Amino acid sequence: MLQKVLTWGSLAIAVIAVFTDAIPMVPLILVLLGLIGGFMNPLEDVGTRVAYYVLAATLPMIANNLDAIPAIGGYLNGILDNVAITIAGIALANFALALYNNAMAAGSED
Repeated sequence: MLQKVLTWGSLAIAVIAVFTDAIPMVPLILVLLGLIGGFMNPLEDVGTRVAYYVLAATLPMIANNLDAIPAIGGYLNGILDNVAITIAGIALANFALALYNNAMAAGSED
């Protein structure tokens, strides 16, 4: 249930932030929601984690091409840029968890 709230909440903020400046510190809010979601629901599959890393890095570059669409392209670009911030938070949380788990596993071998 919490994962649904985080996902839909971050998507709502990502969309609303493109159309108004009423929400302060949108990138901070989105990355925090991503971090919470990433820590609450860790990605166990290495392939999925790598996909999140790649998506977080490349989605803003891909979204920039949407600016070529008249009237709505800039809005779509902004929404995807905001979604990429949330994905980056999820990726960072999973990276931290994987690093911690590897460090703990290495420490227990001694």
